This record gives sequence, C-alpha cells and structure tokens, in this order.
Amino acid sequence: MSGQNRASVTPGAKVSVVQKKDQQTGKLTEGVVKDLLTKSATHPHGIKVRLEDGTVGRVKEILDQKQ
Repeated sequence: MSGQNRASVTPGAKVSVVQKKDQQTGKLTEGVVKDLLTKSATHPHGIKVRLEDGTVGRVKEILDQKQ
C-alpha cells in the first residue's frame, strides 16, 4: 500500500521509508511509525514520519497496519 495518504499511515504501522540522504539511491529503511510529521491529507512523495528509532523519512510503502 502506498504512503501518500495521511489517513492510511497510522502510529504503530510497519512501513518502509526513504530518508532525505537516501533519495538519490532510493534505499529504503523499515521501521514502526511513532509520529506523523506531514499535516496535509496527501503528499505526492509520501507522508513524512518519525519512526520509533528516531529515523525521519517519507513513507514509500505500508508493510503492516497496526492490529
């Protein structure tokens, strides 16, 4: 599932994000969402989130929604 809609990204969801430093290579980092940083309902490059380990990036894929 794509991470462009804020409503589909929830705290506790497992996601793949691309960090600012990895945008050129497209390297993805997996983690669990702690905070949503994008305020708008959608974003063409993905919703910006902070993961539980402190990593900040834009969601490229939602791997598993919080149960």
